[in-house]
Amino acid sequence: MTKRFGFTLAEVLITLGIIGVVAAMTIPTLIANTNGAKFRSQFKKTVSTLNQAGLMAQAQYDFDYAGTTGTEIKDSDGKTTGKNACINGASDHPEKAMTFCAIFNGTLTGQTYMGAASNIKRNANGKEENYTWVSPAAGGTLANGLALANTITYTLADGSIVGFNSKASGCELAIGSQLTGEIINKAGNSVVYDKDGKLTGGLGDCTGFIDVNGATLPNKEVSCSDSAKDATKVEAPCTVKNDANHMTDVFPIVFHDATVEPASAAAKYVLTSSK
Repeated sequence: MTKRFGFTLAEVLITLGIIGVVAAMTIPTLIANTNGAKFRSQFKKTVSTLNQAGLMAQAQYDFDYAGTTGTEIKDSDGKTTGKNACINGASDHPEKAMTFCAIFNGTLTGQTYMGAASNIKRNANGKEENYTWVSPAAGGTLANGLALANTITYTLADGSIVGFNSKASGCELAIGSQLTGEIINKAGNSVVYDKDGKLTGGLGDCTGFIDVNGATLPNKEVSCSDSAKDATKVEAPCTVKNDANHMTDVFPIVFHDATVEPASAAAKYVLTSSK
């Protein structure tokens, strides 16, 4: 009887087939976990950077996001209809202007002023396309209020994109007030209640976003795993699964005082959870 060493072709093919099936089942999960961890870590880092910018502006130049004055917007009759977040964009400096752009220009290292989000381009199979984001199928905080056409954007040294409402100025949340979805989604730059206690002004003009992945896809707002959850209720964080459908790269934020906070239930979960 002749002893046989090695494997037959059939055995090799069967083994390779099993390896292929296992790889097909596990690799997408591994990629999603890796991307999710990267997105989570970068979001926390960028929020910390923006908070430090607000604190630094307050310490060095005596104003923060609440102290910004912007520049008035007037209609054809000369009536003030609002304020712009910046005056001359990249030229704003905190020693000469009290604007959002001045804070970014004067406190952040390696940042680049991009202006309108449409100025940001991405490569799509060799074709240049305008940057944009995708909101969750059930809607999201960005879809409900902030439009790309109304943002001013910066790219940071690490490649992430930060955008804020072009009307952002004087963004103030009263001491002791809880940040809620109602406040974030109400137009205005400070929390105002009427004599009956009804909210008449909020921080809707102080919203923004962080795209931790820059112009690279997926460019999709992070979303709750439970579609029944109200994505705008930042006071009630939801759960975000660490998969490609939910743990994505765009996070809504809101600026107030010297602070930057998540502006959606999903973003709040990502910032406050460890996994």
